[in-house]
Amino acid sequence: MANAREIIETILHNRGIHTAEETEEFLSDRPQKTYDPFLLTGMKEGVDLLLSEIRAGSRICIYGDYDADGVTATCIMAACLKRLTSNYFFYIPSRMAEGYGLNKGAIDRIIEQGADLILTVDCGCVSYNEVEYAKSKGLKVIVTDHHNIEDVIADCIVINPKHPDNQYPFRHLAGCGVAYKFVQAVQRTADLPREVLTETLDLAAIGTIGDIVPLLDENRTITKYGIYNCNSGGRQGLRHLADEISLKEIDSENIAFGIVPHINAAGRMGTATDAVDLFLADDEATIRSKTQQLITYNRQRKDTQEVAYRNCLDYVTGDEHFILLRMDNIHEGIAGIVAGKIKDRFYRPVIIVTPSDDGKYKGTGRSIPGIDLYEVLNNCSELFLRFGGHKSACGFLMEGENYEALDRSVHEQAAGILQNSPETFERVTAYDAVLTPAEVTLELAKELRKLAPFGEGNPQPKFLLPDVIMKNVNYMGKDGTHARFYVNENNNYVNCVLFRKALEYQHLLHSGTPHDLIGSLSYQVWNGQERVQFMIEEII
Repeated sequence: MANAREIIETILHNRGIHTAEETEEFLSDRPQKTYDPFLLTGMKEGVDLLLSEIRAGSRICIYGDYDADGVTATCIMAACLKRLTSNYFFYIPSRMAEGYGLNKGAIDRIIEQGADLILTVDCGCVSYNEVEYAKSKGLKVIVTDHHNIEDVIADCIVINPKHPDNQYPFRHLAGCGVAYKFVQAVQRTADLPREVLTETLDLAAIGTIGDIVPLLDENRTITKYGIYNCNSGGRQGLRHLADEISLKEIDSENIAFGIVPHINAAGRMGTATDAVDLFLADDEATIRSKTQQLITYNRQRKDTQEVAYRNCLDYVTGDEHFILLRMDNIHEGIAGIVAGKIKDRFYRPVIIVTPSDDGKYKGTGRSIPGIDLYEVLNNCSELFLRFGGHKSACGFLMEGENYEALDRSVHEQAAGILQNSPETFERVTAYDAVLTPAEVTLELAKELRKLAPFGEGNPQPKFLLPDVIMKNVNYMGKDGTHARFYVNENNNYVNCVLFRKALEYQHLLHSGTPHDLIGSLSYQVWNGQERVQFMIEEII
């Protein structure tokens, strides 16, 4: 029988953490893995230009994005500029009217507001034409971004860990992470107080988790310290939002499934400016009104999303190896979420295409492990007016007449993947270790919490309990969709909980024969008593 430490070390070893030093860093409450911001290509030039423009009295526009990463990056940059000048403002494009990234109409509006310098966050690295347009109008441009760069790169100062000339040790910072490193460089150069860094770590953690980048290496350092600040820091807007959606303690899970959806809902259903205003506000009236606005947006998002999801399912047979849907009657703001839900249900890459206001079509896609969606779209990039993203999520703008060619291309590529690697389309239920009931202990459940924060690249550990008989099944919930039961081996009892799937597995729950259980451990304190539960994900 393995003890808790041995099980933890096995999990870390399987995830590429081998040495004692690496293990100590990974489990530490105070991780140290971070890098000099000036190792990022263009950082010194970008900071020098910004400070020079501030000294000259120039007006600066922070140009962000409408998702959680872009919102938090905008707030981080605004917190920095506030220490240096009052002559700045931010601009976030409309998801519906403008779409992702820089656009010429926005540049014209920014010029009307008297800007001399555009400082982008979470966008801009491949916006060559838009940057050229801005320069032709007399604007200077600094780009901070983290998205993939292929053949085209903006001809200006571009700070991106994926820049082809970059030597930065870690490539997977989120947009807010790059903004944070920029602020770190400004703080050092301008000798600002370190509070400008510590007070924005909460935002960096939220955006990093929200953009689903790997929670490893420097991202792990950012999120660990940032989550601590979320719970102990002084951002009144965040605290009020957490209270209103019943989050007593903020961790990576309820950031991902509570806070981030409310931020994203603003950009999907209304304007992401409301989310920026909430996190930058320090007066109670604004905080209350913006919080309620985000809650309203999220409620609308849920309702709209459910209708759209059901409509999309009418056009999915389940036999496709690449699901491409042209949906003219769903809200484009929730197309990405719906694509993700369909991807999870059928375990297939999914793209949903919707009409935009200008007669063109927008696409948003989500992919499964093993299929690089960015590569798939890059293979037919001539069909798009613009596109971008990464291997698991992409977006694009195209003329409607190119839809049939896109349909042919993605299905031909899927057929090639099926022929060469058919296992790519097979859902695999992975687990980190095999446990016996005797090994499911309070000590293990408590030690597993040291592996947090959980997310992309560092999922919550899953375990296999093999050949156990489920006993004393009790159903819960209005329709009996949840169940509690226990398993017992040599008087070692494990309390188990099954959410949402009780009816699906009902015949197995009462079979009286051994089955394999896959799930995770949950440590809880109830009425002062510690307990561990095995949270079932699958019964085999």
